[in-house]
Amino acid sequence: MTSLKEFFWFCAGTNRSLLKRCPTDASKYTGMGAAVFFTGVLASLSGGYAFFTVFENTFWALTFGLVWGIIIFNLDRFIVSTMRKKKGGWFKELFIASPRILLAVMLAIVISKPLELKIFSKEIDRKLVLLEEEIFQKEISAIEERYEASGVALQNQITQLKDEINLKTATRNELADAARREADGTGGSMRRSAGPIYQLKKADADQAQKELDNVLNENKPIIQAKEQQYSVLLKSKQGELDQIKRTAWNGMAAQLEALRILGEENRAIFIANVFIMLLFIMLECTPIIVKLIAPRGPYDELLEIREHFYKNHNLEKIAEMDSETYEKLKFYAR
Repeated sequence: MTSLKEFFWFCAGTNRSLLKRCPTDASKYTGMGAAVFFTGVLASLSGGYAFFTVFENTFWALTFGLVWGIIIFNLDRFIVSTMRKKKGGWFKELFIASPRILLAVMLAIVISKPLELKIFSKEIDRKLVLLEEEIFQKEISAIEERYEASGVALQNQITQLKDEINLKTATRNELADAARREADGTGGSMRRSAGPIYQLKKADADQAQKELDNVLNENKPIIQAKEQQYSVLLKSKQGELDQIKRTAWNGMAAQLEALRILGEENRAIFIANVFIMLLFIMLECTPIIVKLIAPRGPYDELLEIREHFYKNHNLEKIAEMDSETYEKLKFYAR
């Protein structure tokens, strides 16, 4: 039990020889050190899960998780151990501690995020499936939009060329029918003969046939070329669509994005997410807050005496060295 207590004293960054002389402060720094230690443990678990998501390898996840936990532990220990209880107002201490509190809040947010992803993993996995399908459809839509303008332009050109042929064909058919009805007496002058009226209508029909033949000779090769271009365009688009691979979208950034969307869509998840983050902020800031609100104790007095002693001792040594140097300079100046 004693060794565990001294370990927590180490976690709190205390001077154990001084703290043993202050039994009334022992419990305070034991709790403070335990908070620092368990924050490091949570950071290690959080970092291990985050690295497992990235590397998908248990060994590297355990290794980097342990390293991350040690880093967070050392930062927290540094934050707590560098704070000093000074004689003066509480607000002054709060102002001095504000950078450390800000750092603790940032560390808490970094620690909490991977654990939040693990807590809401089932909801996130379902959302990732929907987001993956959405991304897949967006890629398809982007390819189709890129080819749509060219395809529509080719189809319009082909339609115009065919409409020109159809218009000429309709005109030829109309004139040929008029000439035929003039010849058999079912139309026009209503006389069955190949008279001058028939000859005029027959000439108009022949002229329309020539115009149709000219349009066919001009438009058919163009239509074939346009249709071939359109076919190549469709094959190219289909080739790009076939190259799209439905890859799993489940990385760290994807999970964070899914968690953000879930928070916007579901108020319960948003509130739970906020409270989890606040819990980690509270855990991370607990040692600092305890040190701020705790009254100045015997350990703080002894620590200040020890630091003041070393400071004065250092000043005395510097003064002695300056005095010796001055005497030497006076001796050599003679």
